[in-house]
Amino acid sequence: METTKTQTNKVAGRAEAPQGMGMNQRNRGARSRRDRDERPRSEFDQKTLQVRRVTRVTSGGKRFNISIVLAIGNHRGSVGIGTGKGLDTALALDKALKSAKKNLLLIPVTKTMSIPHRVESKYGSAEVLIMPAPRRGNIAGSAMRSIFNLAGLKDINSKILSGSKNKLNIARATIEALRKLKPVKK
Repeated sequence: METTKTQTNKVAGRAEAPQGMGMNQRNRGARSRRDRDERPRSEFDQKTLQVRRVTRVTSGGKRFNISIVLAIGNHRGSVGIGTGKGLDTALALDKALKSAKKNLLLIPVTKTMSIPHRVESKYGSAEVLIMPAPRRGNIAGSAMRSIFNLAGLKDINSKILSGSKNKLNIARATIEALRKLKPVKK
């Protein structure tokens, strides 16, 4: 008895695609598009500042976790940072997002979305200086640039005064400096 192509594919465990459809087209459906559209869009944009794989050595061997530092902002003066740890990246990201939303800061800004005055701050070994720089754009590095962009701040000159390269400490020092800002008189 001869076997045809359809019978061979059924034996191998694969179903034959209907006439005129490729193998990838039959798996796509309206369901995946519908699921994508139903997910609510968050008002906050997010930027991952640091992802680390952390190892804990136990008597049974090594245990691996993921640690994430995340910054969120709405481009209208609100910004927050959070950390999360979990067994996989998705779990750690969810925890970091929840932590960042809990630690949101509303920044007092001028009409041009800049800061009103110069401010310095220190967190751990990280020391930062932030000052307004009219019509110069954002001059910042490391995690500071991400925080300013997420907050929607413009025309800021900043400097990391310490030798610290720790992005979490730099981000927290930046948030502390922004917290020290005095409200703008209208």
